[in-house]
Amino acid sequence: MFILALNGSPHREGNTAFLLNNALAEIKSARVETGLLQVAEGIYDAKNPFCLYCSTPCDGRCYKNTKLAEMLDLMCKADGILLGSPVYFGTVSAQVKSFWDKTRLLRREKYLINVVGGALAVGGSRFGGQETTLRALQDMMLCQGMIVVGDAHHEDDAGHLGACAQQPATADVSGLARARILAKHVLEVAEATAGLRQRRVVE
Repeated sequence: MFILALNGSPHREGNTAFLLNNALAEIKSARVETGLLQVAEGIYDAKNPFCLYCSTPCDGRCYKNTKLAEMLDLMCKADGILLGSPVYFGTVSAQVKSFWDKTRLLRREKYLINVVGGALAVGGSRFGGQETTLRALQDMMLCQGMIVVGDAHHEDDAGHLGACAQQPATADVSGLARARILAKHVLEVAEATAGLRQRRVVE
């Protein structure tokens, strides 16, 4: 098993990163390999930070031999993905949206089909657009054919859409607990569906 977290915040050590690292700690405790990517680094290294629909079907020419290409290759090796974003005007950050728009080649080649996905969001207030941000993240994963799960687990409860927290995430005990429950659910489903995934690497 390999579970990958994607930090959609422009801040490497901000609230979203803290929530994702908390989730990854739960997975590491099960002796499972994990990774964390700062999506902004891939976007800033690309020849153009936005998808311009420069080739149809997508051939990945805009990020060939860049850090973004390495990131997308790592995504194709994941059994589960934790996708996190801060709330910006009720939805995802520009960084995570630009990053996901660059995954057209992965969609064309069906690289992420049956990879298990879970969403995490951090807002500036308790009711600061976290759930609409979660739904946007989930819609993005569904368009890749991923298996999207919420923060549910038999040892805990049926959960909700995903893990929501309020900044500062370090002080949000409930948000941190939900992140760990989401992580357990993603890992559990990833283990149960391992036979459905075809391991291929981006060329």
